[in-house]
Amino acid sequence: MTRHQQPTSHHDHDARRDGGATAVLEVSGVQWATSKNVAEAVLSRQPGVLTADVNPVAQTATVTYDPKQTSISELRDWIRECGFHCVGQSVPSHVCDPMLEPGHDHHVDHAQQVAHGDHDPHADHDKPSGPTGPASPVSSPHDAMGHGGHGSMSMADMVRDMRNRFLVAALLSVPILLWSPIGREVLGFDTVAPFGLRDDVFSLLLSLPVVFYSAWIFFDGAWRALRARTLDMMVLVAVAVGAGWFYSLGITLTGGGEVFYEAATVLTAFVLLGHWFEMRARGGANDAIRTLLDLAPPQALVIREGQPVEISTADVVVGDLLLVRPGAKIAADGVVEEGDSDVDEAMVTGESLPVPKGPGDPVIGATVNTTGTLRVRATKVGADTALAQIVALVQQAQNSKAPGQRLADKAAFWLVLVALVGGVGTFLVWLAAGASVQTALLFAITVVVITCPDALGLATPTAIMVGSGLGAKRGILFKNATAIETSARIDTVVMDKTGTLTKGEPEVTDVVVGHIDRDRLLALAGAVERESEHPLAQAVVRHVDATDVPRLRATGFRNVTGIGALAEVDGHQVAIGNRRLMESEGIAVGDLGARRDEIASGGRTAVFVAVDGIVAGVIGMADAVRETSAAAITALHEAGIRVVMLTGDNQATAERIAEELGIDTVIAEVLPEDKARHVQRLQGEGRVVAMVGDGVNDSPSLVQADVGIAVGAGTDVAIEAADVVLMRSDPLDVPVALTIGRGTLRKMRQNLGWAVGYNAIALPIAAGVFEPAFGLVLRPEIAALSMSGSSFLVAVNALMLKRLPLPAQPSRPEPVQAEHLQPTH
Repeated sequence: MTRHQQPTSHHDHDARRDGGATAVLEVSGVQWATSKNVAEAVLSRQPGVLTADVNPVAQTATVTYDPKQTSISELRDWIRECGFHCVGQSVPSHVCDPMLEPGHDHHVDHAQQVAHGDHDPHADHDKPSGPTGPASPVSSPHDAMGHGGHGSMSMADMVRDMRNRFLVAALLSVPILLWSPIGREVLGFDTVAPFGLRDDVFSLLLSLPVVFYSAWIFFDGAWRALRARTLDMMVLVAVAVGAGWFYSLGITLTGGGEVFYEAATVLTAFVLLGHWFEMRARGGANDAIRTLLDLAPPQALVIREGQPVEISTADVVVGDLLLVRPGAKIAADGVVEEGDSDVDEAMVTGESLPVPKGPGDPVIGATVNTTGTLRVRATKVGADTALAQIVALVQQAQNSKAPGQRLADKAAFWLVLVALVGGVGTFLVWLAAGASVQTALLFAITVVVITCPDALGLATPTAIMVGSGLGAKRGILFKNATAIETSARIDTVVMDKTGTLTKGEPEVTDVVVGHIDRDRLLALAGAVERESEHPLAQAVVRHVDATDVPRLRATGFRNVTGIGALAEVDGHQVAIGNRRLMESEGIAVGDLGARRDEIASGGRTAVFVAVDGIVAGVIGMADAVRETSAAAITALHEAGIRVVMLTGDNQATAERIAEELGIDTVIAEVLPEDKARHVQRLQGEGRVVAMVGDGVNDSPSLVQADVGIAVGAGTDVAIEAADVVLMRSDPLDVPVALTIGRGTLRKMRQNLGWAVGYNAIALPIAAGVFEPAFGLVLRPEIAALSMSGSSFLVAVNALMLKRLPLPAQPSRPEPVQAEHLQPTH
């Protein structure tokens, strides 16, 4: 079944086509994985909301909605009504406005004001506007994202809050435990309670801070869930703690008896302890987004009336001239107007080497200028910049749900219901079996606690977070979780040749010299070809300029259309072209004619170079193979993946490239409209196919494939049609992407297997099924520790994905060497 025939888990394309928009919103304060059900349930019922996926690890939600029916402002208010915090979109507000509607940028209006002369260069650009203005005051990029400022809680804040609640519960649980029946009978503690109080009254007083401070988040979360007409883990913990504590309160107020204050307080402490560790672990899963957000510079230098003025990056508008000094970050996407430098783009594109930039060259916002001073004209700002688009793409991928996650979410909901019903059933069964109310209640509470599905809720999103973040660091952008999951199952990769395996431009591959030396031949040829605009001529010029040969000047240049060019260089008559040019000039090709035919038979283009009427050499050229193409094919083969090259080029050229790279199958001379048909044929053979391409004519095949992979240097159409985007246009990133997919799916399966297996084993033990035969009994406190430990293990296991071994970059190829051949004159 092809990808476009499968039921998809996200509706972004359909929503946009129907006038919809997609926004990633802040949803901070989601303490437990299953608590995301609250926001999803509320949002999905609102008018105009098409889909809503909340990520408890990232503390964000991807919402696809109809702008005609609702807005970012209303979405924010609905999230707040759920009891969570939201300032709007989860974006760095020092770069763009969190309340900005997708598809509209306040920078555009600002730029129009500049164009009409309304922009005041003396305005106070450093002064931030109000909370919903373009530059909400924040203290750091994390705050700007909604993870710290504006009264919200960052993950670090929630971890600290969880720690503080745990410490209160733990400290007070110790004396409660000592003055409980366990302390008296098991531990042998025999000190009387202070102030002449009964043990249960003293324990009640000590338990009040635990219940009304430490455990209050359980009751608050349970109320939110029930109000949203859903069930989550908070309901289970609140029921367990509340049942034990209120039962004990009733016993105390009616004269005393056996109470469970120690069970309620120790249960609270252990749940908080486990969740504290788990939150610390899953906090590391969001490193990729935090790293991306930290890239954006908060301030920019803009030329105003000839003088540099420092303003907030959020106030930069299209058309502004930015001054970028050495070592500074470029504030927005733009084009260099003045200056030469090398720009380090590794943090955005993954490109390891600095890229030379000069007048007319595009630059990417948040990249680092390394050597010279640049003046850059801003072309894209705010939410339109490459960095903002990358952040949005990664966030949407992390928030999206693979089919397995949707199944796990449904299972988690029903598991909560099973736990509640199971708790009641356990209580009734033990009562019917003749047990005391206290014993039956302990078993019931243990069942409710140990069945908490937090690990099930964390199993997939944590792995997706780490996997997509791992890809982003390498410049590989997965658009959704389904793409990650499907990429793990790929067994056939179809690769377009031009622009994917090759650079899409000719390059010198052979230099054969006759009666003159190589450097002299290249110097003469380079002088003539500099006067030509032909792509083959430019390939010769690039090759010559990369060597140390003298730079000569040509005079009397004459282009002979379709066959070559002639000129005088350093007192010599030089002719460069095909056999027809040599014949027209009366020049015998001699033995070099056979060498030229040999080069041409390998799918390359070959031209003669004649000096003073004698053929002095042959230069062979071909579409340059990318340096990492061979390593990419090798890595795919090592992963057991079949590689197919699909190209419109002639068979000889295609077979030359395939032989050079070790490609399994060649399909050449294919018309653009037939590429999708060939992909479909491979799918019909039962293969799971990934298509890699970069052009408009690749778009249908990218959509047809199970996973479409677009190289970042390709067209916008190809990138829009793809599921995965390779920012570096590096074919080696294809096996890297598939390796990440396989590693992520493996972690998802491990986590889901553990979460399901744990509940399957723990539930009957907690219910006391093995107590009559083996005396195996779990107290609620141990159940809480076991449940929390399960969630912690799931988070840590996902983080281990960061150690996934990935294919390494190969060493750079050696330069083309000249072949020497003595021709017959």
